[in-house]
Amino acid sequence: MLELARSPARADRDRLLLALADLCEGGGCEEPQTQALVRDVFMGLVGRVEHDIRVRLAWKLAHASWAPHELVLLLAHSEVDIARPLIAASPVLDEQDLIHLLVEASIDHQVEVARRPQLGAAVVTAILDQASSEVLTALAGNTSAQVTPLAMDRLVSLSQTMAALRAPLTRHPALTLDLGAVLYAWIGETLRQTLGARFAVEGPAFEAAVSSAVSEARGAPGDEASLETDERAGMDRRVVAKLKAGGQLRPGLLMRALRDGKLTLFTIALAELGEFTTDQVRQAMDADSAESLALACAAVGVDRSALGSLITLVRSLNRDRPGKVDEVASLNGAATLLDRECAARAFRKRLAGV
Repeated sequence: MLELARSPARADRDRLLLALADLCEGGGCEEPQTQALVRDVFMGLVGRVEHDIRVRLAWKLAHASWAPHELVLLLAHSEVDIARPLIAASPVLDEQDLIHLLVEASIDHQVEVARRPQLGAAVVTAILDQASSEVLTALAGNTSAQVTPLAMDRLVSLSQTMAALRAPLTRHPALTLDLGAVLYAWIGETLRQTLGARFAVEGPAFEAAVSSAVSEARGAPGDEASLETDERAGMDRRVVAKLKAGGQLRPGLLMRALRDGKLTLFTIALAELGEFTTDQVRQAMDADSAESLALACAAVGVDRSALGSLITLVRSLNRDRPGKVDEVASLNGAATLLDRECAARAFRKRLAGV
């Protein structure tokens, strides 16, 4: 190894790196002083070796508890073919490391995080809060992940608009009968047969469960007594607070939340953007007329060309409230009052009955 260390040849550096990995794998890196020396050597060499050597090194380090944390992080943020074995199995990566990968790395890296066996609940929540459809689909197929009842509820809700989630969710061990009944409402006949067989219920009984579950799911957003005590609302509040703190809370979130079926997130985000209370927003959402909600959206900068679609999405998630179908086409006139400040004042006056 000393000869390899002295050699200027790239091939010798490659051989030295792999030889060190083999030495440590055999138990030669247990002493703290040795580990510090090995870490320095690894960090000094890894950036100067060929791509295929880094791939081989990543596979050697994938299950190594002795591997230097800095080295594993460096490789985990490298090209995905290098990162894959480490993201999947490295005991050196903790939950915060995985969450940072979700925030900082590519979609391919995020998918690998979502597939990691025995994925912790905190990472599952981070995926649900910010991941794409592709990453959520990988999570839905990860049957060993710690998917809490609330997380499964969110996945099932998302499957209404993300069809790729439906098949893996029908097989997920955390899917309950009640959530299976909700899922049943928007899947095809083949998957319905799968669910029926899984829960071993007769057709009419399962249809009754479906009807009850869908009614409850559609009624829940409008029936909550207080957003403050709702667990999902608390999670959505943290998402909104995080976006606001990072200067990323923008009107575009409103439409994205509705398209994902997240009416509570929409409510909280609209209230935060407009400096309204959530009660004011809910009052506008449940009103006989859609004008108040249109004014609130105009006050936070929603483009008036999108108001009709936005109100339609709210109504689909909120028991056909607010307003009537024939009112949606005329919302532009109610929402174009001078500027955003005027729209906000008009919204508050309307709710106050002034």
